[in-house]
Amino acid sequence: MISLDQITAWAAAGESETLEFKRTTGQRREAAQTLCAMLNHRGGRVLSGVEPDGRVVGQQVSDHTLEEVVHELGEIDPPVFPTIDRVPVASGREVLVVGVSVGQSQPYSCRGRAYRRVGATNQALSREEYNRVLIERLHAESRWEIEPASGWSVADLDEEEILRTLEEGVRIGRVGEPGTRDPESILRGLGLMKRDVLLRAAVVLFGRADRLLPDFAQCLLRVARFRGTEKGEFLDNRQFHGHAFDLLQRAQRFVLDHMPIAGHFEPGRMERIDEPAYPPLAFREAIANAICHRDYASGGSSIGVAMYDDRLEVTSSGILHFGFTPQALFEPHESRPWNPLIANVFYRRGIIETWGQGTLRMAAWSEEAGLPKPEILEIPGAVVVRFRAKTTGKTTGKATGKTTGKATGKATGKAHEVVLALLAAEPSLTIPELAQRIGKGPRATERMIRTLREAGKLRRIGPARGGHWEVIE
Repeated sequence: MISLDQITAWAAAGESETLEFKRTTGQRREAAQTLCAMLNHRGGRVLSGVEPDGRVVGQQVSDHTLEEVVHELGEIDPPVFPTIDRVPVASGREVLVVGVSVGQSQPYSCRGRAYRRVGATNQALSREEYNRVLIERLHAESRWEIEPASGWSVADLDEEEILRTLEEGVRIGRVGEPGTRDPESILRGLGLMKRDVLLRAAVVLFGRADRLLPDFAQCLLRVARFRGTEKGEFLDNRQFHGHAFDLLQRAQRFVLDHMPIAGHFEPGRMERIDEPAYPPLAFREAIANAICHRDYASGGSSIGVAMYDDRLEVTSSGILHFGFTPQALFEPHESRPWNPLIANVFYRRGIIETWGQGTLRMAAWSEEAGLPKPEILEIPGAVVVRFRAKTTGKTTGKATGKTTGKATGKATGKAHEVVLALLAAEPSLTIPELAQRIGKGPRATERMIRTLREAGKLRRIGPARGGHWEVIE
């Protein structure tokens, strides 16, 4: 039960997103609009019998009063059942408290208009905002990723990638040891099958490239390196169809192959220190987020990675949902992926976290590298994550093949960091192949590998031939 002391405390705090005062229930129409707005936001209470300045005066409340209030609340659609409390104050007067929690069937409207709570005010939702909230509600009830993948079977999936996901999840403690290596059992454990039928999420995560077209044309990665700072002349332009893990590796490989680097010497050191134009962990996070948050419902959607002389952009089809804004994503926030089933497998594989830390980590890694905080942009039909390069004029990319004396055109990057990023993208790389990628000799590459293994950041799984590298985060 709500007490008078509680009413007094609320009144002293003043009106807010979750609290509004009305002198009497004669303002019940305005009160219903406020409750509608609160249902579309964080919930809240309307106190009738409290002056706008917070003075608790109460009012006469009869059965007829309650009937009028309930009748007005019936104008809210979909129907709601708020709590109604009568709190005595003095001389037969009462404060009527009507409360609602966050609505589970948003968007709500009152007399044909939908509202959202902004501060201590109610703002009508535009048609675009109303449709967005409606789509989010329908998405929660019937998401694209949990629909059956008609015509697909376990045999159409990449079995090695399924097993790799399990082994990695078990190793880092995010998957319990199932006692089996049967692909179908693993898929069931990951929630990717329902009543013996594969879900679409399973195809996005593990579908073989030769089976994706034409049914899953949206499992597409577009990569390009442009000359200059505008979309004009291509220096490199490719497209790949594949499952999520394959596209993640291809996107990383493309960026590392084309990424400009800057080199300098420090007193007392014989070797040049190479620094990548963009921190590999940051753009890897951006690509992983694009895979988990993008809109797969359209067959023409995709993920794009574009590199210019002055920036790197990762684009994913869709929009920001659940009230998120570009600014809010760089503040502490909850994790609400648009494709939670796909995101859950990425989490269990150790690629992402589940606490809404992805954008915060991208910002931290960029700032550690001396770069500006990444930008997040909403453009028609897509979301863009943009990394800005340092404006020193001393870096160049592999695509140009030019150097300035303090830079090199090979995709070496900062030694240990880039080696780890390359091996995370391609665990089966041999020492000669890795040496060629980073632009160093085999012996220097072997020394770097040895240093990383001694530091506990890298280990070898299996024999020299046929085995692979495992990056330890």
